[in-house]
Amino acid sequence: MNYGNIKLTDIANGEGVRVSLFVSGCRNHCRGCFNAETWNFAFGRPFTKKTEDDIIAALAPDYIAGLSVLGGEPFEEENQRELLPFLRRVRAAYPKKTIWCYTGYVYDRDLQPAGGRKHCEATGEMLSLIDVLVDGPYVEEQRDISLQFRGSRNQRILRLK
Repeated sequence: MNYGNIKLTDIANGEGVRVSLFVSGCRNHCRGCFNAETWNFAFGRPFTKKTEDDIIAALAPDYIAGLSVLGGEPFEEENQRELLPFLRRVRAAYPKKTIWCYTGYVYDRDLQPAGGRKHCEATGEMLSLIDVLVDGPYVEEQRDISLQFRGSRNQRILRLK
């Protein structure tokens, strides 16, 4: 898996000050996407053990509320398989910090075990590690800059914990 960016102090992608990881690879290709360069799975840099270690260290300060994972698309199957062990590490190291994840897929349609088009062997456990899921594709016609933590009105903030 590659990643396009890591923001060490992000206040736009979840509650509080967060560390945000922008993974590469997305098949949704939403019109008007703010991060279209991350559609390419080869964009950015490889997500290595050192990258994981750096993020784990960046999460340590008390003022950091947690981790946000965006894209690209974290729920592309190949990204799920790479993110799952990392999310386990984050949860074990910081059980009181929150994990937010953004997906252009729809939780109760695409990520469910019964017929979900993005459900794979990693999905259930990955979802169990996430506190808040922001779901739904970005729809340019429903763009609303007054929404907190979302870009279009169809997107939902789902508190999974």
